[in-house]
Amino acid sequence: MAFNLKKVLKALLYSSGQPLAMKDIQSTFERFHRQAEAAPEGAAPAPAPDAAELPAEPADSPDLYEGVPALVTAAQIREAMDEIAAELRAADEGLVLVDGASGFRLATQPRFARWIRLLREEPPPAKLSQSSVETLAVVAYRQPVTRAEIESVRGVSADAGISKLLERELITVVGRAELPGRPLQYGTTERFLEFVGVKSLDELPASDVLSSRQIDEWLKGGSAGHTPNDADMGLDELALGLPEEAPRGAPDAAQS
Repeated sequence: MAFNLKKVLKALLYSSGQPLAMKDIQSTFERFHRQAEAAPEGAAPAPAPDAAELPAEPADSPDLYEGVPALVTAAQIREAMDEIAAELRAADEGLVLVDGASGFRLATQPRFARWIRLLREEPPPAKLSQSSVETLAVVAYRQPVTRAEIESVRGVSADAGISKLLERELITVVGRAELPGRPLQYGTTERFLEFVGVKSLDELPASDVLSSRQIDEWLKGGSAGHTPNDADMGLDELALGLPEEAPRGAPDAAQS
């Protein structure tokens, strides 16, 4: 029976309390081969104190311990993980495989969240306010960013939004700006990547409105209290193909 990579990966996923990064998985296979090379040829593994109660390892499991490839590539691991994810979706038994910023992990489907909260006696998660969402968007696209820069873009105080985002561990202090007073600079966390469902900041949707270049222009040339209009955003009604508003009282063209 050929070595079954998928079975081994399933066992690693179920046994790990943390996300499995690609390098961690490959390191596991490297340690397997180092141990195999160190053991005398034909020698049986040393029995554990309660070995009589446990099934034998290699002899009874050729699909797990025999013919293990010398090199398991990232492509092979990813292909096997894709198959595991597809099997979990097909089984529809409440588990999903998440390929996140920190690695692969098993998680319960969101539709079971209420049962998990009941088990843990946890309240429903508090939703982010619109103000916090806007602040988070500025941090994500502009980082590292100071509180004053956030307020210059949004036009209102950012204290409450920053406090809430720090509490939820979606942003963190990443340094101090080379400005008078050395104000704190904020950036997003790995938890933010999981929150929005991406593996890196490069996967965030492109935004001309919230890019560093656009925000820098607002900070340099924008007047205090100025609310960005469509022109500031790079929007053009003609380019969008919006129909002109008919004069009040004019008959509807569709009815003429």
